[in-house]
Amino acid sequence: MKFRLSSIAILFIVAFAMVCSMASTIFAQEGEATVIDEVVAQVNDDVITLSMLKREIRERVEALMQEKKLTEQQATEEVMKHQSELIATLINERLLLQKGKELDLASQIEADVNSRMLEIAREQGINSIAKLEEAMRQSKLDPVAVKETLRTEFMKQAVMQQEVDRPVYLGFNTNEVKSYFEAHKDLFRKPESIALSEIYLSTVDKDDAAVRARAVELVAQLRAGADFKAVASANSEREKNGQRTAPQDGGKVGTFEVPNLREDLVNALKAVNVGGITDPIKNPEGYQILRVDERTPAGSKPEFNDNMIRQAMLMERRDKERETYLDNLRNEAYIKLTDVYRAGVEPLLKIKPPVAAAKTSDKDKKKEKKP
Repeated sequence: MKFRLSSIAILFIVAFAMVCSMASTIFAQEGEATVIDEVVAQVNDDVITLSMLKREIRERVEALMQEKKLTEQQATEEVMKHQSELIATLINERLLLQKGKELDLASQIEADVNSRMLEIAREQGINSIAKLEEAMRQSKLDPVAVKETLRTEFMKQAVMQQEVDRPVYLGFNTNEVKSYFEAHKDLFRKPESIALSEIYLSTVDKDDAAVRARAVELVAQLRAGADFKAVASANSEREKNGQRTAPQDGGKVGTFEVPNLREDLVNALKAVNVGGITDPIKNPEGYQILRVDERTPAGSKPEFNDNMIRQAMLMERRDKERETYLDNLRNEAYIKLTDVYRAGVEPLLKIKPPVAAAKTSDKDKKKEKKP
């Protein structure tokens, strides 16, 4: 069976693969001598090795080549400019994984990984994880590596949510929440919502130009008065559990708050009235044709919702609070960089000198001032 990931699954796995350090093999380009693995940094009882670093570099090179259409040399040069930041990121990741182990989150994370694998299986119309893994192998995806990637990212997020987000969210008192609402009322007006139906044409293993031409033809038919449900039922290729959905639902996809839609969809729908049809919208795996079934205007009055207000307050502070948390983890940890990388990486870690050492240094300076 040929395995085809949905666009969501592909983005999910690719995005996570770019930040994971799961490799234990050494990357060596053609003509490059294989290097015996060595330690780049010690992080408490763990180490970041040269093989891990090279794997991360290679993944980012490949991503830049694909996303920005750079040559391998151009992509490599760009990634190597940020090697120190990459090592600092790997150190942060290792600290978060260690913290997750300390918090005994492993069983929760394993359940999350299995749940995500089941979701991917259902998207592909596969009825078991074992069959999903076999399909992945046939498509040259290593299921062990995919699961380890998910495991790593889920653990990092779980630690941040438990150690940072939750305490911040719960820490706002009633007066703070009310004051924030009064100062930001425009944020809490019910946004415009829109009900949509869709015709989806896949470009997987097909000629893109031919699929687009077919999409343009269908748009012309619909704007000329063709019944949307009938056209969707006959042509839409959206699937669930391996079955086309349009013959049952006529292409209906649901109601959405406009601010939560992708930017390209917002732009495509901006001038479309109820009953109107968009031009074909390109996405990574095909073309969408959307019909506006209904529009609900934004609310005129702000609505007090404790959860939404706390979420907004958290989002304002989350990045700073998470960075402070990582600063504390680094300063509480034993981190030792090899000489080759120390000068570039140490300033990024913002590790404060020990208090005792600072006091000794101050005393030494005072001694030097004495005649």
